[in-house]
Amino acid sequence: MDFSGVIPAIPGLWNGMLMTLQLMVMGVIGGIVIGTLLALMRLSHNKVLSNLAGAYVNYFRSIPLLLVITWFYLAVPFVLRWITGQDTPVGAFTSCVVAFMMFEAAYFCEIVRAGVQSISRGQMGAAQALGMTYGQMMRLIILPQAFRKMTPLLLQQSIILFQDTSLVYTVGLVDFLNSARSNGDIIGRSNEFLIVAGLVYFIISFVASRLVKLMQKRLAV
Repeated sequence: MDFSGVIPAIPGLWNGMLMTLQLMVMGVIGGIVIGTLLALMRLSHNKVLSNLAGAYVNYFRSIPLLLVITWFYLAVPFVLRWITGQDTPVGAFTSCVVAFMMFEAAYFCEIVRAGVQSISRGQMGAAQALGMTYGQMMRLIILPQAFRKMTPLLLQQSIILFQDTSLVYTVGLVDFLNSARSNGDIIGRSNEFLIVAGLVYFIISFVASRLVKLMQKRLAV
């Protein structure tokens, strides 16, 4: 084992890590926004909206993320061509971000739904008694409390997404893992680079998980 080649490759590895973090952050933000809308649809008394959101969640939770990434990368340009009649190139980065948003939204939806349902119905009744609309009640009273309760779960799902970003190698996007693999292949030290990449993923995920547990205890108090 010779890890001396890792140090000169640090700038390239750092660029890959920035790509990984960028994918994760955008996927989490978009996933939470879409997931919140889906959760409100599932909680709606409108059966059509509730069933549509339920079907979406069940579908995306039943297929592998790798398939979603590949589908968005290969199939979306054909769909756009059919809709617009023009060739609309969709880059690897954009397709991966959209795939992460759509896929993670199904998981964030269930987290948000559970958070909303954990709020006492008495608060909803009090808001209605004050003359608040459904939108005002959710925006001002229910969702702020729900997000406080479900913050640890949202962060835990974000850690999972951080690990799942390594799947973008299938569409040629150079994330941290793909950068490590490429640099290792160039100098013939792929095993050493993969070991380093594994350690980095482990350290970041472990530290983040510990912080989430501490936050969970603090919020519980």
